[in-house]
Amino acid sequence: MPIDLRSDTVTKPTVKMRNAIRDAAVGDDVYGEDPTINHLEQLAAKIVDKEAALFVTSGTQGNQVAVLSHTQRGDEVILEEHSHIFSYETAGLSTIAGVQARTIKGVNGQMPISDIISAIREDDIHCPKTALICLENTHGDSGGRILPLHHMEEVYRVSRKYRVPVHLDGARLFNAAVGLGVDPKEITKYTDTVQFCLSKGLSAPMGSILAGPKDFIEKARKWRKMLGGGTRQAGIVGAAGIIALEEIIGRLQEDHLHAKKLAEGLARINGIDIDAEGVETNIIMFSIARSGLDADEFIKKLHGHEILANSAGPYRIRFVTHRGIATEDIDTAIEAIKRIFAEVKVRV
Repeated sequence: MPIDLRSDTVTKPTVKMRNAIRDAAVGDDVYGEDPTINHLEQLAAKIVDKEAALFVTSGTQGNQVAVLSHTQRGDEVILEEHSHIFSYETAGLSTIAGVQARTIKGVNGQMPISDIISAIREDDIHCPKTALICLENTHGDSGGRILPLHHMEEVYRVSRKYRVPVHLDGARLFNAAVGLGVDPKEITKYTDTVQFCLSKGLSAPMGSILAGPKDFIEKARKWRKMLGGGTRQAGIVGAAGIIALEEIIGRLQEDHLHAKKLAEGLARINGIDIDAEGVETNIIMFSIARSGLDADEFIKKLHGHEILANSAGPYRIRFVTHRGIATEDIDTAIEAIKRIFAEVKVRV
């Protein structure tokens, strides 16, 4: 089996999840009659300390439903310029929700507070209404960096002052919580709504959760239906999500330790530029520009060593650790990359 460092989306359900899928009690979720989904939504809402929750088929769907529920067509949404919602959700903001993106350059995913304040529109006939601020924690394109609690609190205070709600794309919310050593509620208390994935490091086969106030979730439920997310006997997959929340969150620290070990090993290879100290969770970003190889060439060489990876730019590589990666896989990957770089001429 190859060492798959492409993403934590490649995780497979546990044996217990597969058994739960087989034995799940189900009903029609559109009618609100699936007991497993109802249990999952109640559990999820409790974990993030929100009034209600909604099972959605994917993180992208959850974020889109959130934007639709918070905004009107022609509104404006503030978000970081490399956020997942803006960069990797197929322009859903504009094509489906009909809103305008106001992007801000961040540092490790953190938008400067002064820039957020400056971006909030005054009531002017010429301008769109600022209807939503979106945050992302962990911030994927910054290498899984964690938004500090003090930053989230500052953004939340601004949002209260200007009466603009905050939505958190918390696809890897639990990685952030584990990395900070806090209960997830300590993060989500600075948000009005939150989306988090069950199908990444938590190993469920599919699905995400959108959580927030009860009236918001009822509105979101209708938008979910419009987007084709009104599934029927969804408890079959929801059963795995329950186990993900009850049993898998605690082991994410292992993924973080593996990522740190891998980053430290890469930092010792001449020709790789990486901020190993900045690796906070399970995502690693590094540059191979000095190797003379581009990302596609490097990934092809990795394939020769049965290692799978993704590029994040012409000379930028992304590795992601997850439940399918063992300590010995980290050692194997480091040794393979050493051999690859021994064959190239590294620029000083």
